[in-house]
Amino acid sequence: MAAWLSCHFICFKMRSIHFFTEDTGFVLKQKMILRRWITLTIEENHKKLQAINYIFTSDKYLLKINKEYLGHDTLTDIITFDQSYDSCLLVADIYISVDRVKDNSKNFNNSFTDELHRVMIHGILHLLGFSDKRKSEKKEMRKRENHYLALLF
Repeated sequence: MAAWLSCHFICFKMRSIHFFTEDTGFVLKQKMILRRWITLTIEENHKKLQAINYIFTSDKYLLKINKEYLGHDTLTDIITFDQSYDSCLLVADIYISVDRVKDNSKNFNNSFTDELHRVMIHGILHLLGFSDKRKSEKKEMRKRENHYLALLF
């Protein structure tokens, strides 16, 4: 019993969302607000946060990861590596290309910040089990993204 309590206490203390950069000078703003928003999204979907690492990168850096780990030779805005060892406890590294987000914000006539937040929550929704492979799934994913974006501020 004491070992379970000790493990539970350690797991509780380790629950966190971290933000890193690699190969970019990008600086994320409003980190505390974003952490709360992401945590609430996870909890609303009946999961628990263990550790989520967001790594903001350049196109070049994310393309290298895409080739090396996924075998894809294409630019992408996000790659999510789910490292959860328990179906209820989320552990992941989420790589986001700041370059792709900038380009996509222009292409979709959206602000950079809005597009960044959409991509950030998109990765979380994948971790929560939502897919976007089929047309119907894409529609549902967009609906959920919009729902959570509306809760952000």
